[in-house]
Amino acid sequence: MTAYGRRALIIRPVNGLPYSTYLLAAAVAAVVSGVLVRVLLGLRIALDNPNHRSLHTSPTPRTGGIGLLAGIVAAAVVSTGAVQPVFWIALALAALSLGDDRWNLPAAARLLGHLVAAAAFVLMLGEWPAMWLVPILVLALGWMTNLYNFMDGADGLAGGMTMFGFGAFAIAAGMQGHGEIAVLSLCVAAAAAGFLLFNYPPARIFMGDVGSIPVGFLAGALGLLGWKEGVWPAVFPLIVFAPFIVDASATLAKRALRREKVWQAHREHYYQRLILGGWSHRRAALAEYGLMAVCAAAGLLVTFADLAVQTVLVAMLALLLIVLMALVDRHWPLRRPEHA
Repeated sequence: MTAYGRRALIIRPVNGLPYSTYLLAAAVAAVVSGVLVRVLLGLRIALDNPNHRSLHTSPTPRTGGIGLLAGIVAAAVVSTGAVQPVFWIALALAALSLGDDRWNLPAAARLLGHLVAAAAFVLMLGEWPAMWLVPILVLALGWMTNLYNFMDGADGLAGGMTMFGFGAFAIAAGMQGHGEIAVLSLCVAAAAAGFLLFNYPPARIFMGDVGSIPVGFLAGALGLLGWKEGVWPAVFPLIVFAPFIVDASATLAKRALRREKVWQAHREHYYQRLILGGWSHRRAALAEYGLMAVCAAAGLLVTFADLAVQTVLVAMLALLLIVLMALVDRHWPLRRPEHA
């Protein structure tokens, strides 16, 4: 039995952890997150005022990430007895984001902070098979940190991806017998559920950079940890978070090819174009949730399948995503690309 299991109230073990640990983590994360987000909603501080690139039409608080992170950390402490190093790094990124909100830090300074956090975590995981892999993993983790922020632009979207993505992490880790990763992932997924009570369309509060940056980091970090520990193949986190990874990567690649400033805000992501094309926030969110569920299921199937089946599933999912993007490109083409 793990150290977590020894500290917890034993009801019945599930892959090294008792049921009570999972239930406690989920309950604390959801309740603390939901209560604090509700408090922050009432305070109405740090409002996100609409501009020509926004999809919302009225000033909305963008502090929901504070409640979300509080729920994650509280659940981790209660269920495991400590705040794990990966969460400390996430909190440091949250502090950086708050500093950016206060002092409007240069983009280069923010990116440097994200890469330092990514490098710290990659090195913290220990030795890798080849040294050339380290800078690639640092860049990949830095990209995951940022793309989550890029995709946090519509009601319920980032919260839903967090719930589906980390929920899949928790299921896969639990089924593979790695209770520690399972319970940490569950903390994030349950906290997202509490946040979604107030972020589901029509959203009354947004996650903001203080939430999306740390959660993006956690998605990449726990994905790397699971791969390093042999819990899942490297492709698993890429599949689970494909709705965000593919949209952000394809959109930014197109902007780069047009020699536009990829770091500046815009309304060219596929989910944004759906809403600009006439879809409601709720309809877009539900469609994205369907895609997230498909990707989560595909990721779980890949984790427990042989190489041949993995290859077929990845190819089918890639084809599905390409077709969906092609449909959006056809029906809602970019008529006037935005230049900053």
